[in-house]
Amino acid sequence: METTPFQFANNTPLSLSPNFILPEENRPILSEVFSSASIPTVDLNNHDIDDLASKISQACEKYGFFQIINHGVPKELCQRVLAVVTEFFQLPPEERAQFLTTDHSKLVKVFNYYQKVEGQGKVLMWGETFTHPWHPTEDFTHFLPKNPPQYREIGALMDRLLSLMSQGLGLEKDCLKRKLGERPAIYTQANYYPPCPDPELTMGLPAHNDISALVVLLQMEGVSGLQVVIDGKWVPVEPVPDAFVVNIADQMQVLSNGRYKSVLHRAVTNNRLARLSLPMFYAPNNDAVIGPIEDLIDEVHPPMYQNYSYKEYMDEFYRQEGARRRVKEAFELRH
Repeated sequence: METTPFQFANNTPLSLSPNFILPEENRPILSEVFSSASIPTVDLNNHDIDDLASKISQACEKYGFFQIINHGVPKELCQRVLAVVTEFFQLPPEERAQFLTTDHSKLVKVFNYYQKVEGQGKVLMWGETFTHPWHPTEDFTHFLPKNPPQYREIGALMDRLLSLMSQGLGLEKDCLKRKLGERPAIYTQANYYPPCPDPELTMGLPAHNDISALVVLLQMEGVSGLQVVIDGKWVPVEPVPDAFVVNIADQMQVLSNGRYKSVLHRAVTNNRLARLSLPMFYAPNNDAVIGPIEDLIDEVHPPMYQNYSYKEYMDEFYRQEGARRRVKEAFELRH
């Protein structure tokens, strides 16, 4: 994917210096990854809506992750998006640097993930991220570099997934979308992971749960790196041709009263090929009130979480910055 060594926009030298090397207890043990397991793949070209909703619901409850094929988004669009984003990361670092910021309110930015390590400070992850909003009715192109990626077709896919997930819970098909509120925050992150000389020493992204409601991820084919926890073991999510990865995020776990699972996942590196991934996030707006849906609460299934505004959730998220975040746990109810 690249002909010259990659340089971060912030001019941090890309080398296995102490800036990037994790303490031993935080490193990925790649030999212990359970390669024989996998997440399910769901074919959306299924005209039996009840059967399709059931399959998606089962995947959300057991794994929190699944892949979808025959999703209706043209292959040519996916290839074009990956090509344009690859071109962005191949821009000179000084051009990408104009989007560097530590301001959380900025909608368009380039940044690097890190972990706070006691006694060591910040340890940088082996990757760079470019994030920006997208929405069919939102004019934000003047914020972006030339030839920005386009994601409009994903909106209809997310609406369809939310409808099927609602039906899988026995709810009205528009229930989850209504509960997430009007004016959702819809944005994407392009994550770029250059080859790493020793993938056992660092990470592309540390283990984390996604804080939004729903994530649809486009992976480049032929390069593995995403891993999820299944039954306590790390399992790779191998790229499937012409597929998207779908994962449940924290707000969906809360709304479903714990039935749908927001699970730990991470990105590891490899020593041969660069990897690009594009997760697209659907999140409530800051004023939306999130809590277990009343129809999913009864004597056998009491509410697992308190109600909160999404702004309160994000405030807690930033309060825990740099650590292994446990945000939704801060809103759990004790019975």
